[in-house]
Amino acid sequence: MRRRDLAWLMGAGALAPRVALPSPARIAARPAGEPVGYVKAVFTYPPTETLRREGYFSWPGSSFEAEARHREYAAGLEAAARRMNLRLEIESRAIDTKEEAERFARAALDARPDGLLLIPLKKSHADNLPLILETTGLPAVIFTTIGVLLNPQIRDFQRREKVHVVVSLDNVDAAARGLRLIQARRRLADSTIADLAGDRREEFRVPALGTRVVRVPLEDFYHLFARTSADAEVRNRAARYLREAVRLEEPNENDVLEAAKCYSVLKRIVERERADAVMMTCLPGLRHPRRHVPPCMGFMDLRDEGIPAGCESDLDATLTMMLLEYLFDKPGFQHNPTADTERKLYFGAHCTAPTRMRGRNGPAERYVLRSHAEAGWGCVPQVLFPAGQRVTFAKLHSKPTPPDMVIYSGTIAGCPANPPAGGCRSNVEIKVDGLGNPADVKSHHLCLCYGDHAAELRSFCRMHGIIATA
Repeated sequence: MRRRDLAWLMGAGALAPRVALPSPARIAARPAGEPVGYVKAVFTYPPTETLRREGYFSWPGSSFEAEARHREYAAGLEAAARRMNLRLEIESRAIDTKEEAERFARAALDARPDGLLLIPLKKSHADNLPLILETTGLPAVIFTTIGVLLNPQIRDFQRREKVHVVVSLDNVDAAARGLRLIQARRRLADSTIADLAGDRREEFRVPALGTRVVRVPLEDFYHLFARTSADAEVRNRAARYLREAVRLEEPNENDVLEAAKCYSVLKRIVERERADAVMMTCLPGLRHPRRHVPPCMGFMDLRDEGIPAGCESDLDATLTMMLLEYLFDKPGFQHNPTADTERKLYFGAHCTAPTRMRGRNGPAERYVLRSHAEAGWGCVPQVLFPAGQRVTFAKLHSKPTPPDMVIYSGTIAGCPANPPAGGCRSNVEIKVDGLGNPADVKSHHLCLCYGDHAAELRSFCRMHGIIATA
């Protein structure tokens, strides 16, 4: 690149600061704005006036105003559902009798929601819930405040398949996270993945999950890349890479510009296919004769925007990143697994990673611009993950019947320099919780996100018939 072109790039970058990214919040198969997922909700408790006439209240006690709490919780849950773009239909009247519970269960079967939200506000009236659960067979969240249920009741619900239990003091936020466990499954079923692979166009549905996969021939990507010019948008993106990077190591400025072009091609295909995620058989085009630059910077930006992007057309890794995004609004770092046997640390590495690990509107991690480690050319990110950060990493396997998921949690210990470390450019060392030998981590291309989310992933598995292991 000529010196004056580099100066133009850096000048353009100075005028284009990186801003918070909006949520893509779209499902390809649905019109814009249409809710994703449908949950029916019902409260169960007797009228307070009835308890006054009887003269004995039992738990939650005579000071507990069930009707007022009903209104308060309903308002909070409806607001949460609007933020989630979830259709939440709350029955206006509480269930009091077994006959009313039977009527609600039949109505739920007719309505065919994705799941249920059941809110008992009287200890004895939790007895209505098993009938609803067994009649409908639907995934359900059971939510109440403390001082309503006793431990034997809580344990009984926790042991049931397809049930997620939240017993916490007025914790509507926790109940909303439970609703996400239902909605995320619907989002997976309604989503489309554009798979850049092979030599012919085809499509299929992922067994058990229902996710639509549209295969786009690699030649489409090759041709689009060859025809894409370094327009103002591409130059601004390249300038941002140069401005944000801690340093530029192996690549030259032209490599950075070509990497920015790759994002434009990927985004065009995502929009053309009305896809919610993309994956690519990315390695063949890097070999001689080279058909495109490494797509790793484009993958970084897509993930930062909330669009999962899977390396090497790994369907299960892409599905896992979609699940992390749908449940936690966080991108995933797909990586190859290995271990430091002496320091007892898990080691994961790949040549792309998101920087917005705390979510698309959170602060970005720092990164270095490097060459692709295995191909030896181009421009890729080496994202610098901070030591001490809590993480969860997992891999959903869609092909077994039923599907299964390996789930781990731990704490980042560091990011070794590369070299002397081998492997891919973005890497992370992790002290894995409860695992003496890090080489015992199962699967390949696991996906890492920030935060302690292992329990929620296990709840998702339990709710939807997926076997959680590790």
